[in-house]
Amino acid sequence: MAASFNDGKGTIVSAGGGDVRATQSFVRVLSECWKRPTLTAVEVLWRWLYGIPALLVLWRAGMRIAAAAPMSIKALESMTVTQPMKVAETIAEAMADLLPPIAAEAVWLGPLLLVTWVVWSSLGRTMVLRKMDPALHARPWTLMVLQAIRIVALAASFVVWFLCLQWAANMTVTGPLSHGGEPNLVGYFALAIIATLVLFVLWAVVSWVFSVAPLLAMLRNVGVGASLASAFQLGPLKSKLVEINLVMGIVKIALIVLALVFSSTPLPFESVATPEFLYTWWAGVAVLYLVASDFFHVARLLGYLRLWRAYETPEKESQN
Repeated sequence: MAASFNDGKGTIVSAGGGDVRATQSFVRVLSECWKRPTLTAVEVLWRWLYGIPALLVLWRAGMRIAAAAPMSIKALESMTVTQPMKVAETIAEAMADLLPPIAAEAVWLGPLLLVTWVVWSSLGRTMVLRKMDPALHARPWTLMVLQAIRIVALAASFVVWFLCLQWAANMTVTGPLSHGGEPNLVGYFALAIIATLVLFVLWAVVSWVFSVAPLLAMLRNVGVGASLASAFQLGPLKSKLVEINLVMGIVKIALIVLALVFSSTPLPFESVATPEFLYTWWAGVAVLYLVASDFFHVARLLGYLRLWRAYETPEKESQN
């Protein structure tokens, strides 16, 4: 039995026999986001209203750190990549001087930025979702708790990533050096890249829960526990959400690669290009990357909403 959901804007997501092709519906969602630029504009607005002041605060903190260890900063600036072992020694020595002032700044700045992000991002996410669908319930306090849980999970993933890099360094660099052998830098970078990609994919597979839980809280007007429990009890819809999240992971990698390619485009003309031009070019590439990333963030949320409506509507109709 086929069912469908029409959102009133001409976007129809079909569910034939309870099955929705997530990638096909996501293409329609991308088209809808493109036709509704105000959604991306609101996303960009709330993110940049936080990001620009945060960057200014981090810049001031960085200046204080550099003033506390000027010789270490000069040593880092004078490094050459043609001598990797010398670079490693320079970084180790510089970090020994830089870590105390970094820790002093991080003690107060880290919690401040995290708490501000939790509060501000929850309000911003509420604005975007309510603009997508005015029927959603505003649950800013619930979203704040869910955002805090997501940050803890993300921090745990970074800890795992760091431990993987540490293991790779022990296997290929410090281990051979301790036995009088030669370090295997190619092996280290290969293991580091593989570990990064594997953890990136794993995060894409599991992180959909933290993205869909706020949406469920606003859809069903429930609290933290109920929204998280509902996120794990979506039945066949779960695989569709995982599929969209994996697609978003691939898109993220593609955006990073494109940003790197465009950033390196002027380098062959470095002899004739002025530093001001290069800085302007790199700033422009960074802005385009951030806007594109925000666009796909909105598309993912809208894709979740459309899929949920497509599955939920037939279910309610069958019960009636």
